[in-house]
Amino acid sequence: MGITRREFLAGVGAAGLIAAGSTLTSCTTPTTTETNNGNKEVVDKVEASKVETEFIPQAYVNPQDYNYRQNTTDFKTLFSPLKIGPLNLSHRMIKSAAGSATYLAGLTDELLQYYIQFAKGGIEFIWVEMVAALEPPADGSPTPPEAIEFGKKLVAECGKYGAKLGYQTYGFSPKSVNELTKEEIIAYQDRYVKTAKQLQEMGFVAFEINAAGFNLGEHFLSRFHNKRTDEYGAGSFENRARFVTESVQKIKKACGKDFVVQVLMNCIEENDNLTNNATLATLDNEVTLPHNKVTTIEEGIELAKLIEAAGCDSLHLRLGPLDNHPCQFGSDLYFILNGVEGATGYGTQWDFSKHWQGQLIANHSGAGMLINIVARYKEALSIPCGTVTYMDPAHAPDFFEKALADGKVDFYLMNRPLTTDTEYVNKLREGRIDEIAPCTRCLHCHIGSNEMNRAMGYCRVNALTQRVMTENGPSTYELPSAEVAKNVMVIGGGPAGMEAARIAAARGHNVTLYEKKGELGGNLIFAHIVKGPHENLLDLRNYLARQLEINGVKVVLNTEVDVELINKEAPDAVVLAVGALPGDVGVSGGNVPIIEYEKFMNSNVGEKVIIYGSNAQAFDAALWLTVRKKNVTIVTPNPDEDLDKQQSHHAQRFMTTTLYSLGVKVYSNSKIKKISDGKVTVASELGVEYVIEADSIINAADLLPNKSLLDGISVKEIYAIGDCNEPFNIAMAIREGNDVGRAL
Repeated sequence: MGITRREFLAGVGAAGLIAAGSTLTSCTTPTTTETNNGNKEVVDKVEASKVETEFIPQAYVNPQDYNYRQNTTDFKTLFSPLKIGPLNLSHRMIKSAAGSATYLAGLTDELLQYYIQFAKGGIEFIWVEMVAALEPPADGSPTPPEAIEFGKKLVAECGKYGAKLGYQTYGFSPKSVNELTKEEIIAYQDRYVKTAKQLQEMGFVAFEINAAGFNLGEHFLSRFHNKRTDEYGAGSFENRARFVTESVQKIKKACGKDFVVQVLMNCIEENDNLTNNATLATLDNEVTLPHNKVTTIEEGIELAKLIEAAGCDSLHLRLGPLDNHPCQFGSDLYFILNGVEGATGYGTQWDFSKHWQGQLIANHSGAGMLINIVARYKEALSIPCGTVTYMDPAHAPDFFEKALADGKVDFYLMNRPLTTDTEYVNKLREGRIDEIAPCTRCLHCHIGSNEMNRAMGYCRVNALTQRVMTENGPSTYELPSAEVAKNVMVIGGGPAGMEAARIAAARGHNVTLYEKKGELGGNLIFAHIVKGPHENLLDLRNYLARQLEINGVKVVLNTEVDVELINKEAPDAVVLAVGALPGDVGVSGGNVPIIEYEKFMNSNVGEKVIIYGSNAQAFDAALWLTVRKKNVTIVTPNPDEDLDKQQSHHAQRFMTTTLYSLGVKVYSNSKIKKISDGKVTVASELGVEYVIEADSIINAADLLPNKSLLDGISVKEIYAIGDCNEPFNIAMAIREGNDVGRAL
């Protein structure tokens, strides 16, 4: 392509240097320096200009500039008044209606406390995600009194902290919009009205119509879905908007002008799943280009004008990929793959200079992607416009403050930053930005279906999210004080050890943390280098280290703990968090070297690489090497369902489809049988053997527990947590650290 690595890295800054993978064979040992955002970054000493590594073409499609995280602002505009209809708020951060599966348990204290935490944390306007039990029964029977009382209690309890509540409803239909009769359309509108009226009687002050994603309103607005020919058809903007505009008008008439109505809509669309068109073409007996019926910015603005004229008080503007639902609200997923930014989840790649009309802010790893598009809507409208998708002022203070100050957007709809740290707003207002737990954008919090979310969803950083008041988690959000202060020795300064130390010290224990290396973080630092800056793993390291300082944890670096030291210190409790042992490839010999995982970036791996294992580490290595034009094959004894299982459902999808499209072959249920001269024999479960040429084998086998240090120590209370106990991922390590910190 004629682009050298020097040109590729130009302007990306220190963090971008890591993202592009400066740790190559010729590199020296990484060191620590300061970046312009004040965070400590591990930066390679080697000068980018001296390394001419070529990347695959996909790496050059959407180059990233990570030099956007400056913090010189006082957040004057962010903490300035906001008026939405009759509502007066003192800042511009609003909790979006997303991210909770707690409603699946019913009208419980768990659901109540979930929203109260946001109110306590400083959020003044909370959108409550649809809770079926709070809506009028579909069969027309009266709403149970206990549901009414629960809604009133939720409003009152959040109100104690100054928060007002709005309610979002979806509007799913089992029928296509093209099959609905006019009577059925009116019935859906009337249900909106009845629901809004009931919520208003409970004390809710606002109602949001979700007319985005796969919801009924969006299907009327969209020429892609709407094939009707009547007054609700796609023949004119008025007809396309009619279902939504009539709904707004009816709600306003029933609930009064002081009841806020907000509409969530796609402000721009693209077709990410090109097979959609083939289905539509078959159904409609027509052949169309796969993208030409998506809603453009200009079309969306015309629809928004009609929605405003109907009485809508504010707009919630969102990205509109037609199929990949997580990217409709979490479109920063497009940047989760380091070196293939723009991956769609379908094995294809966006070119952000061309797709989405070239209008997205697509060089800041997904932060604030829609701000410039929202600015165009604001020019045409008079009502407040907000937007979503990693709106995180603490992540990039100057960037997000300037967008507000320049009038490009009126408010930020936020979810993940707030669920990661429910005290987000209070901490930001008080200038404690270094105490805010960072969202690492892993999307473990959203699994897929609501039922899956209830069973499997969790936060990588906040061990309480979707766990409090369940059989799998703590009984309360509050942290109980220790009944007796104990002397606690934590061994290991990775995420599990730091979290355990943080919680134990916050409860009143005397905690000393020992780390054998010269800095805290454990494998978070290595993971950052492999994954790149997108997941904020160094921010997580810095946050946890700051928490140790705040809570008075004594940190002892460059000290490897042994039984003698433990017995000498004689603590009341020992928490072991030293990480796992490497797994075993199970074979040796030949002249194909086996490289331990933590050394693969600094080793001469050759051009043809076999990665043994199928965990998240294996797939991260496969991507890192593939981006650098290595021919990668994965061999694993594990079944297909275990491929990349430590990553979130969504990250896994992006990783596997992208690697497959780039030619990475996976042999699952297989083992390496023999290593010979430049070749590796792989035996599959089918009884078939494959001979694969290889220059090296990277050992990414499943990690092994590492608890032997606890043998023979004379301490009554001992715990093993994180990878040394049960290797899995960062989230589970932090969860165990939190649980043990509470149990001490």
